[in-house]
Amino acid sequence: MTMLKIVAFKLGEEEYGLDIDQVLSIERIEHITRVPNAPPFVKGVINLRGKVNPVIDLRSKLNLGQADYTENTRVIITKYDEIELGFIVDQTSDVIDVAPEAIESIASSVFESSYFGGIAKIEGRLIILLKLAELIVAATD
Repeated sequence: MTMLKIVAFKLGEEEYGLDIDQVLSIERIEHITRVPNAPPFVKGVINLRGKVNPVIDLRSKLNLGQADYTENTRVIITKYDEIELGFIVDQTSDVIDVAPEAIESIASSVFESSYFGGIAKIEGRLIILLKLAELIVAATD
């Protein structure tokens, strides 16, 4: 049985996770250059080691309200196909191994389920797994 490795992070009180294979790095939030006419959830672009990456405020994208950036705020740099994108999160927690049987699917139409790949139940924690491909497609449309 293959364990799934996820990077866990927080948006408010809830924990979310992304597949570690899609995460390039986790960075402190630095200067973000605003981009004119961008959707509200696109905060702008950052220059990271000579490469310009768009930055998405994940709270805003998922309609979770606004948060002030703090010492714990991070940008998770992700890669899907040839697209590199940064997601602003409130804080990163840890890297966790998740057994496939610990993931429960979200079969409810109550959720915008295209972004959610299920909920991992680990040691009393509920971690909402995000689908990077759908988030990136939604962010680049």
